[in-house]
Amino acid sequence: MNDRKLLVIKKAHELFLEKGFQATSIQDILEYSGISKGTFYNYFSSKNELLMAIFKTLHKKMDSERNKLLIGQDPGSIEVFTQQIEFQMNMNRTNKLVALFDEVLVSNDPELKQFIKEGQLRMVDWIFNRFVEIFGEDKKPYLLDCAIMFLGILHHNVKYYTNFFESQSDINQVIRYSVARITKVVDEVSSTGDFLLKPELIENRFRNTNRNDVHNLCHSILTLRKSIQDQEKNHCRDLLNFIQEEMVHSKNPRKFLIDSALQSLRSCISSLDTKEFENLENLVSACFKQPEEEPV
Repeated sequence: MNDRKLLVIKKAHELFLEKGFQATSIQDILEYSGISKGTFYNYFSSKNELLMAIFKTLHKKMDSERNKLLIGQDPGSIEVFTQQIEFQMNMNRTNKLVALFDEVLVSNDPELKQFIKEGQLRMVDWIFNRFVEIFGEDKKPYLLDCAIMFLGILHHNVKYYTNFFESQSDINQVIRYSVARITKVVDEVSSTGDFLLKPELIENRFRNTNRNDVHNLCHSILTLRKSIQDQEKNHCRDLLNFIQEEMVHSKNPRKFLIDSALQSLRSCISSLDTKEFENLENLVSACFKQPEEEPV
């Protein structure tokens, strides 16, 4: 995306927050951004598409920064997950995304409503997969329900503490309280053997990689990390973490970057389990042979 288009997105975001999405005209955007009508329509087919570009740009930045918090860390750490949620919630507040979401949801625009709905489902999908990493495969049947309950607990706690009761509690304190509650809920729900929604409902919607392959890939990377005893080989661990992040958490894994990381890992071969490294290469190759995801 070129710098000028990014500038239009930034300026439009400012206008939407100041005047409201519905009250802002394309002419307002042209004047505030200093571009012509022809340039605008070269970038966006409509004001709706511009708003979606704002959401996509912010989400891409958020997703990248959120994933960086996992580099070199145990994906099963509840503390890392808490930090990821704190980062996302604070970024949402900084960019006042809730105000934009609310305006879209009360509108009668089916295109924008569907776009927001898909974004909300992707958030559920991300939390569900993080919960599988944190709480384990044995609790997976109950974790889609728990992901949805966590979002409800979190958003309502933040809403009532900050808006209704004007509590002085730091938002990070509210987040940590909500995370602590969901860890208890997961134990309770999984002990009942009962669930509302099957995980396949979210997996079939977004996944383009076989989950068994993903599980085996994560296990292979964990085995390789453990085989690195030399503390000076931290760059090898970082490469393994990058491959896991790209393969597991990226919606569109970049094969050329993963291949480059694998090639760089060959310099660490004396520190790695050679057989397991070959297994990792085969698993990565198998994942990319999966059929491409159909548009949703």
